[in-house]
Amino acid sequence: MTDAVLVLGAGGFVGNHLVRALTQQGRGVIAASRSAFQAGAAVEMHVGELREPGDYLPLLRRSRAVVHLASATTPGSSAAQPLRELEENLRPVLALLEAMQEFAKVPLLYVSSGGTLYGGRHGDVADESARVSARSYHGAGKIAAEHFIAAWCAQFAGEAVMLRPSNLYGPGQRERAGFGIVPAAMGKILRNETLHVWGDGSAERDYLYIEDFVRLCMAVLDGERRPGARVLNACSEVSISLNVLLDEIERVTGRRLARTYDPSRVVDVPKVAMRATLARQLYEWSPKVPLQEGLELTWKWFSTSPQ
Repeated sequence: MTDAVLVLGAGGFVGNHLVRALTQQGRGVIAASRSAFQAGAAVEMHVGELREPGDYLPLLRRSRAVVHLASATTPGSSAAQPLRELEENLRPVLALLEAMQEFAKVPLLYVSSGGTLYGGRHGDVADESARVSARSYHGAGKIAAEHFIAAWCAQFAGEAVMLRPSNLYGPGQRERAGFGIVPAAMGKILRNETLHVWGDGSAERDYLYIEDFVRLCMAVLDGERRPGARVLNACSEVSISLNVLLDEIERVTGRRLARTYDPSRVVDVPKVAMRATLARQLYEWSPKVPLQEGLELTWKWFSTSPQ
């Protein structure tokens, strides 16, 4: 396969949706993942670890663009373990950049984070010009990766877009410890179990439906080429408390969610509120799926699919 989009982390929640969107448009896709997953016959699979520059070279030679979605940690899972963040997330990114020094004309789309880089007081809203301040090692790793990518662009005339999504959710997001409050809550409801909440539930977050995010990824891949590195937020532009989100999940499912509340963790910020200013300006993108509709679609999938 030549002239393909190389998707790193293709076996994950976002990767599955993006690979499907690309193939539906007849695009060639090289799907790289640490573990095997189901994909269409037209998708070239590469299963295994990519940790050295040489691991990427055979794939880059046949790629017209690279999308980096791979992430092995969460703010909670790498808490007190900065070396884990280095080895599992940052090292593979740096190996990719070293390999891409030979392929500077291949654009890179890197999925960073909004929820772990922004965070402020009530009323603070972050656009792309806002100061980032990571409280977790996971967030610090994302900031470091963004700076390395910007340095690659500066040295080799590369092109990179770094998307900072808020909390993504939607059909296909399976329940996995530490990854996604929406499937965690829905799983507890299905099993009549109790959800353990960090803090008192007042922490505010922005929740973005997966198909809205994939639309932005596709717009970036199809958009005008712009040398250099730039950051784009991807968000619904509506922040709500965790308690409000859980109440909405109860309304959508028609079932009660039992909850207990534990002390907040030091890696958690009280509020994340974002604006997608540049995505709107550069790609005429805006979120289309409101939270209630997104949760309804998610519950329909979640409650009828094997978990």
